[in-house]
Order: sequence, then C-alpha cells, then structure tokens
Amino acid sequence: MKRVIILGSTGSIGKNTLRVISERRGEFSVVGLAGLDEVRELTAQAKSYSAQAVALAQIPKGRSTRELKKLGKHFFTGADAATRLVAKTEADICLVAISGAAALEPTLAAIEKGMDIALASKEVLVMAGEITTAAVRAAGVKMIPVDSEHSALFQCLAGVSSDEVENLWLTASGGPFLGWPVTRLKKVTPQQALAHPSWQMGPKITIDSATMMNKGLEVIEAHHLFGLPAEKIKVVAHPQSLVHSMVELVDGSLLAQLSEPDMRLPIQYALTYPERRRRKSPRLDFSRVRQLEFLPITVKDIPCLELAYRALVAGGTAPAVMNAANEEAVPAFLAKKLDFLGIQKIVKDTMRELGASPVNGLGDIKRADAAARKKARALIKARKK
Repeated sequence: MKRVIILGSTGSIGKNTLRVISERRGEFSVVGLAGLDEVRELTAQAKSYSAQAVALAQIPKGRSTRELKKLGKHFFTGADAATRLVAKTEADICLVAISGAAALEPTLAAIEKGMDIALASKEVLVMAGEITTAAVRAAGVKMIPVDSEHSALFQCLAGVSSDEVENLWLTASGGPFLGWPVTRLKKVTPQQALAHPSWQMGPKITIDSATMMNKGLEVIEAHHLFGLPAEKIKVVAHPQSLVHSMVELVDGSLLAQLSEPDMRLPIQYALTYPERRRRKSPRLDFSRVRQLEFLPITVKDIPCLELAYRALVAGGTAPAVMNAANEEAVPAFLAKKLDFLGIQKIVKDTMRELGASPVNGLGDIKRADAAARKKARALIKARKK
C-alpha cells in the first residue's frame, strides 16, 4: 500500500486527490494532511482517512483545535507546520497542492526524505527550479507533474528523447476575458474574474488564469520539468479545454493528450505512475465535439505572460520576485485595493525595481521573495485606483 501525504488537502486539488484515493481504497494510505486554516474540514478529512499526522498553518480566531489534536498522532501548527509534518512522517509520495511560495520548503523537505513528489504547486519550480530539480536528482526520487498541462506533456514525452522535440505547446483556455480590449478590462470586477469558463479552482489560481499569469508560471515550470529553453515553450489558446497540451517533434508530428476537463485524471496518473489504472470518469465523446479551436497568442499583447518569459530569460531571482509580487497583487485586487490591470502593473514595477540577482542557495530565494513582497505592498499602498 502506497503511503501518501497531501499538502493542501482542503483546497481543490487536495479534495480531488482524496476523491481519487476513495475510489481506490486498499491501494493508498493517507498518512499526513496539511491545510491552511480550515479546522472543521481538516478534522473531517483526518477522521475519514485515519491520517497519522495533521498540520494547520493558521488557527482562525475563536476556533478550537482540540478535536483535531486528538485525531492525529502528530499535530503541527504555524507557518512551517507542513514542513514539520513532512519531517516527522514516513511516506512514499507527497502530493504538493499548497498555493504559492509556502509550498517550497515542505517540498524540499519531502525530497530530502526520499519521497516521490506529485507536484501541483507550480510556484515551487518557478521560485527555485534549479535548486529543486538538483535536489530531486541527488535524492533519486521522481517528480510527477499534476497540473493538467504538464501532466499532458509528461505523458506525451514518454519514450521521446529531448533531441526529438521541436517545441512544447501549452494550451490555455484564455480565461473569461479572451479577446477583451484593454478599455473593457479596466472595469473587470473580482466576481467576473473568478468566473472561469472551464475549471473549478481556488481564487488565486482563478485570477491568475484571468490575467494569464498562470500560463506564465506554467512556462517557467515546463522549462524546469522538461529542460527546454524559453523559445521552445509556446502558448496557444484553446477555449474548449479538451487538448491539455502538445509536443511538436522535429519531423513536424504533433503528440497531444486529450480528455474532458477533470483533474482526477492527472492526479491518479501521478499517484499510480508508472502504471496507468482504469477509472470511471467522463469520457471524451467525439460525436458531441463540434470543434477544436486553436487561437494564436501574441505574448507581447498579454503583459503577465510577457513578464513570465522575461523572468525566465533573466533567471536568478527574477522568477521569485515576479511570483512574490503577483502573490501580493492578486489578494489586493480581490480586496478591491487594485483594479484588474493594476495586478500586472505591480508585478512589472516590482520586477523593474528589484531586478535579478544570482542564486547560490535557498537563502537567496527567500530574501528575494521577502524583498519583492515588501516592495509590492508599498507600491499597492501608493497606487491610486
């Protein structure tokens, strides 16, 4: 039985992971669960799956954790709770679905302990791609992507050598504002931006999809996962969200992975890899597919996507700075402290003012992250809507 830790179990990916495990009772044992501040939900999960260890990053004011403490052999709280849970728990695979920069240190801790990584938190590789991939190689563990786009590429690249690859094509739904003029984007509300046309996700990743920063983060993640340079990682809009990504080969052939939009498919593949298991899931019915559209994306016309390419080329601390600024700007937009176009402005100005510095270790990443957050908060405060 494969022992599983789920970091971010109360989020969308975490809940879908537990659904997959429920469908395959007897194959997996949930040994650790970590959430942000959802005491009641984490308690229910720990009870249902008999988790040995539980971690809560924040305890909401007035909420008791007494019942939660009773359920797990180990109970951790605080900003580093997930990292301490990983350090104290034995597991075969750690599924990382914590949103944002908080995913980095527990992921590195899991790698150091020899766990395979099922990676849904793209910020890990965006912030510290070289450090993380070096740690994976040194530990001799596997890192299997869970994002639908990267899982698609991972599946298409099976048995394909790197010198046979011409380009990687990441597909993008385009979010709810594909084709909107800038004048109209100025008036976008949080409610409009949270209405994704294809996927049910948490608020942060949904806003990132609307700005297309999410696709920019995926470009950087693809670079570290598959070792291709920025110019060989392309983005194309695909509103139907049925083709999850494609690999273009040097002879002109294209390999694509298609399925209905259902995150349980890449999650199960990551958990059972290298085996592929049968599951009951919505199947793509070609008799009902009327069209598959692919619309060109001009990177320079999408500021957040252009900033991500720029950060990847600059290297060093630039991607961590970009990510941190975005993580400050998105909540500010949701709190109506910024307009929609203000997100890209804050990220761009933070990147311009802090630049890119060399990375010699994790400390450099953490310092860049802190400096970018401080700068972004100051810019948000100074900005007039």
